[in-house]
Amino acid sequence: MIDMKNLLIIGFVWPEPNSTAAGSRMLQLIDMFQINGFTVTFICASSKSKNSFDFETLNIQTFDILLNDSSFDLLVSKINPDFVLFDRFLTEEQFGWRIAENCPEAIRILDTEDLHFLRNARQVTYKNNEKVTLNHLVSDLAKREIASIYRCDLTLIISKYEMKLLKKTFKIDKSLLHYVPFLLYKMNPEALRSYPAFQNRNHFISIGNFKHEPNWNSVQYLKTAIWPLIHKKLPEAELHIYGAYETEKVQQLHNKKEGFIIKGWVENIKVVFTNARVCLAPLQFGAGLKGKLIDAMKFGTPSVTTKIGAEAMHNKLPWNGFIEDDPYEFASKSIELYTNENLWTNAQQNGVEIINSCFSKEKHERKLLNKITVLKKNLEEHRQNNFIGALLLHHTLQSTKYLSKWIEEKNKPV
Repeated sequence: MIDMKNLLIIGFVWPEPNSTAAGSRMLQLIDMFQINGFTVTFICASSKSKNSFDFETLNIQTFDILLNDSSFDLLVSKINPDFVLFDRFLTEEQFGWRIAENCPEAIRILDTEDLHFLRNARQVTYKNNEKVTLNHLVSDLAKREIASIYRCDLTLIISKYEMKLLKKTFKIDKSLLHYVPFLLYKMNPEALRSYPAFQNRNHFISIGNFKHEPNWNSVQYLKTAIWPLIHKKLPEAELHIYGAYETEKVQQLHNKKEGFIIKGWVENIKVVFTNARVCLAPLQFGAGLKGKLIDAMKFGTPSVTTKIGAEAMHNKLPWNGFIEDDPYEFASKSIELYTNENLWTNAQQNGVEIINSCFSKEKHERKLLNKITVLKKNLEEHRQNNFIGALLLHHTLQSTKYLSKWIEEKNKPV
């Protein structure tokens, strides 16, 4: 296995596992590396929030860093990492050239979280009532994100759909990509018995941080297109909307009479999920994997979502509820799931099967560790075979580097 295990993570934001799926994903990766003997350091240029994870609980050293500042060079030279993990391509764009210059032997790993250019293309086409075509995908954002993939030695992709898109449509060599979905412990079906039963659960739930545009759109869609249909048939049921970063425009949707209840941020999602009967996630656009739907499965809460919501999440196994795009069918299936105990119980079991079949922590961790072990042994050859990456890195060093240095000089006090 790997001898040198000094890992530096450059965060796009300080992780918030109780607020975002990206935060949970980052903590899963950190857990994997720590269990396997890596020393982890986490640095970030963003400001912390009240929801930011406390890394002291994991004995992880952290540093605040500055954009366009050579103090970063001194810090990373001192840390001298064997591996560097970039949290999203935007972080690699800003700091990748500095890592290449100061720590040339460090393996550069990019974690995309989801493909930003895919999410953006879907959002644009949704608002314009168009279908996604290659013209929408081949955007400036795609060029930036794919250039970042080439500049790194390895990129972690969370979705099989996105793996296929990058390999088939954009012809990226598979040696640069590695599939790593959510990393979850095997779930014992008996664990569901410790949660409230069907008759002891009430109401619907929808959850997701409101700053994330697909989530905010989903709440609006529930309000106008779906919830009125459900509420008409189930007037006693309520829809409880949870999420971080609640704003005034979100709160304005709250309507007790309609049973549309804005709850805002919640610290303990387990309590919220295990007391709700059905989770609703009518996502109209997005990318990656949906943490809210994983949480629904973990806590025995059947869900109704769209094809976008369920994309790459169940490997054609029966869903833990229903997948519907039509708002009337979505509402009808939601009512059916809410009122039919046998259907609901079967959906619960489907969720357990999906978690155990598709998100095995043990299997996917082993594959990733094997991948980076081989990469470490053959780094020179690997980089020689990635000529496009070397070319892009060369031009980045010539352009981004000097732009950054110019900004640094410009910002110095006179």
